[in-house]
Amino acid sequence: MPPTVAIIGGGIAGLTVAHELASRGVEVELFEASGHLGGKAHSFPAAEYLGHSTPFHGEHGFRFLPAFYRHLPDTMSRIPTMDSRTVADHLIETQQTLLAHRGKPNRAVTVGRPRTLDDWMDALDAPLADDLPLRERRHLLERLLYILTSCERRRQYELDAISWPSFLDIDRRSRTFRERIEHMTQALVALRADRASAKTMGTIYLQLLFGQIDPTRPTERILDGPTSPTFVDPWRSHLENLGVDIHTGSPVTDIAFDAPRGRIDHVRAETGSVEADQYVLAVPLEVARYLLPEEIRGHDPTLRGIDRLETAWMAGLQCFLEEDITLTTGHAILADAPWKLTAISQRQFWHTTPPADDPIQGVLSVIISDWQTPGIDIDRPASACSLDEIEAEVLTQLTLHLDAEGFDQDRVVDVVIDPAISPTADGDGVENRTPLFVNTVGSYLDRPRAETRVDNLTLAGDYVRTSTDLASMESANEAGRRAATAILGRLDVPGRPVDIWQLDEPTVFAPWRRFDRWRFKRGLPHAADTISRMIPI
Repeated sequence: MPPTVAIIGGGIAGLTVAHELASRGVEVELFEASGHLGGKAHSFPAAEYLGHSTPFHGEHGFRFLPAFYRHLPDTMSRIPTMDSRTVADHLIETQQTLLAHRGKPNRAVTVGRPRTLDDWMDALDAPLADDLPLRERRHLLERLLYILTSCERRRQYELDAISWPSFLDIDRRSRTFRERIEHMTQALVALRADRASAKTMGTIYLQLLFGQIDPTRPTERILDGPTSPTFVDPWRSHLENLGVDIHTGSPVTDIAFDAPRGRIDHVRAETGSVEADQYVLAVPLEVARYLLPEEIRGHDPTLRGIDRLETAWMAGLQCFLEEDITLTTGHAILADAPWKLTAISQRQFWHTTPPADDPIQGVLSVIISDWQTPGIDIDRPASACSLDEIEAEVLTQLTLHLDAEGFDQDRVVDVVIDPAISPTADGDGVENRTPLFVNTVGSYLDRPRAETRVDNLTLAGDYVRTSTDLASMESANEAGRRAATAILGRLDVPGRPVDIWQLDEPTVFAPWRRFDRWRFKRGLPHAADTISRMIPI
């Protein structure tokens, strides 16, 4: 009989484990608590929420794949679609990012592959904040060089232990510099900059910069349709064709641990008791805390760190418009929005167009990254507002930033907010059933590895240690691959190993990293002064 694996959770991480194992002949059964697959990546039939007869989708937030993503695009390239292509063939490049401001002109920055001198200047200037004084741009470059020339252990033990603003010495910088760093941090990780790890923010900032200036790969891509029908649904069909037994609406309620043997005996789902050779816990952080019994944490003390990990809110809404607007051929960053909004006009990228008589002609997808700062018209944070107040305040912030680009809230037919955001029982605000893991200062060493000390349990999720050090579809996919690798080794399954990539960094800095490894082993500080003298900025 082939070995059996039970996967708890049907988000990106769980689906990835199922994909890698089933394609190698392992018998997989997957249990998902909700009625859908994809986790935060799924899209939902918004018509059901708004009472429209025309079917269209809403999203937790728009999806995008920056250049440094490798695991997720590889998986997409192995998922066939109904049009005899793959999901990866449904990725399309964006060309610009709109930097939208209140009270001053907006600016569209090229993010496509640089081809002309102007493209190269835009690519270099935009990530380095081209409206900052030269001395502050130089300072930011020097700090990035510090990270590039740091060995991995210095990043884990030194850079992860300090905040991004402290590392940037932000108190001595201009107000514009501080605001830029704050907005960039929250837009990426839904976290106040003073609580974000310098390791995470510096690493991802560099990866985005490398993507901007590498002409050999697309800077960023998005799907050419809503996430579920374009990506998640074909993935489910492919997994079922591989023999994966998928149960949605079937939460696992208990993990029975046999302490004397140091193994999981079985798990309990609504469908009954489930026994397997291996088990994968591929659920969000807050669910993992609930499901992992104390006996398992005692058997593997490294799992106790998950109680110290934190989550924050990052969720979105869709504005359905009676007339489509382009804004820009990519994302819009609302630089002065107190709720740290980012948006994208999606219909321009979708391969289907609505009929001319359809009341919905445009879809503007918006993400709220700051739920704790008061708004403009409403002097309360989004978390303390009603759903109607959130809608009204977001429309205000959109109008103040995007009126010059053609946005008019009078043309908004309907707005749908991520259904995971719902009113609290006391009516004093909203709650979020799908919070996002965030990389706070010192959190890296508290994050568990995919392979645990329980010899038939592995973990998969965006909070698991990965080289993609940021909660995202990419890190969830990488974590799923690491879990699959551990299981294949335990079961001694022959065949091609699961591909796992490290983040690419320019090889020119490799000698400096080796030198810093030598210094770190001897307890010496980073040779930043020497590097600054030898590498002119």
